[in-house]
Amino acid sequence: MTRRAFAGVMLAGLTTAGGAAAWAATTGGGEDEDETAEPRRRAGAGELRGMWLSTVANRDWPSRTGLTAAQQRTQLLAHLDTAVRCRLNTVVFQVRPTADALWPSPYEPWSQYLTGVQGKDPGWDPLGTAVEEAHARGLELHAWFNPYRIANHADPAKLIASHPARKHPGWVVPYGGKLYYNPGLPEVRAFVQDAMLDAVKKYAVDAVHWDDYFYPYPVPGEAFDDDAAYAKYGGGFPNRAAWRRDNTDKLVRETAARVKKTRPATQFGISPFGVWRNAATDSLGSDTQAGVQTYDDLYADTRKWVREGWIDYICPQIYWNIGFAAADYAKLLPWWAKVAEGSRTKLYVGEALYKAGDPAQPEAWQAPAELSRHLTLAKEHPQARGHVFFAAKEVRADPTGAMARVIADHYKQPAKPPR
Repeated sequence: MTRRAFAGVMLAGLTTAGGAAAWAATTGGGEDEDETAEPRRRAGAGELRGMWLSTVANRDWPSRTGLTAAQQRTQLLAHLDTAVRCRLNTVVFQVRPTADALWPSPYEPWSQYLTGVQGKDPGWDPLGTAVEEAHARGLELHAWFNPYRIANHADPAKLIASHPARKHPGWVVPYGGKLYYNPGLPEVRAFVQDAMLDAVKKYAVDAVHWDDYFYPYPVPGEAFDDDAAYAKYGGGFPNRAAWRRDNTDKLVRETAARVKKTRPATQFGISPFGVWRNAATDSLGSDTQAGVQTYDDLYADTRKWVREGWIDYICPQIYWNIGFAAADYAKLLPWWAKVAEGSRTKLYVGEALYKAGDPAQPEAWQAPAELSRHLTLAKEHPQARGHVFFAAKEVRADPTGAMARVIADHYKQPAKPPR
């Protein structure tokens, strides 16, 4: 189950096939458009238009393991070209999906999602190529890392023998059929930062990007076993939850400082689950009834990071339709806009393109115009500086034309990201 599908489950407790790529092809892709015609761009405000390019379990790229280096490269460049045709300006490329690497890293093994074998050299440098080719196309490349997830299985013996998780078994917590690094250990926080910062040192990435995984999503009937770490380091806190949130805060603050020190022009952004806390839990929370609250369940005080200005941008995954009872897009967007108001942190909105036309989703998602309505609503909130669509496979295929409708209604001219 993908993170997006899981989040949906927890929360509940033009218009033809061919879509955006076909639409953009018929209009020439916009590369030669008069860019000065875009009012927001003329004003210098900028607008982020992004897509996530997911590599975990070969979701978006590469299409399967074991392709040749040339085939992988061709597929990667096709995704970048799709972004250009759709008048996007940013690609958020997942380069550390499971404590591994899509670049030659001295800290972690090559990702198994390239060759099918963890640690096997694919014969080329995907991240280096992505940065170079994205910039050649006028796109920003945000390097997307997952800090703590080690594996989507619970057997350390399946990891390559040289894997840090096998060299340091005390760092590892099995939970919910998966393996995670323990966020409560200072040496773990230092290591995962070193592993991620290696990419920032080597490549001119435009941003370091995290998604919604901090402490793992709760699994009913299971406890995340960090007893020993809590006994050693948690004495100064009123309870384990406060200690866990402080651990996540430390990771955010330390990473932000190291990114700026390593490459000052590189941004640091986070894309959390869309609900910080429900109003019934906290008067500062949103008018929602979500089954997951990042503050309480993932130990991530996402509102604090914005208000304190620790991060350059936040991109909450507001993956629900307008009018959805448990978490209404039309209520969450203004809530996040108010959180971002007056802060240095830019607000982008994570959009669930993958839900468009899915028969398992509410009726609103069967209408190709639903996502376009989201962008129309966002124009009423100047704090919302752009949108990121999950994910690249759907941007390219666009079976219901939802992305094409967004382009036709909102992306008539190119735009540059905010800076």
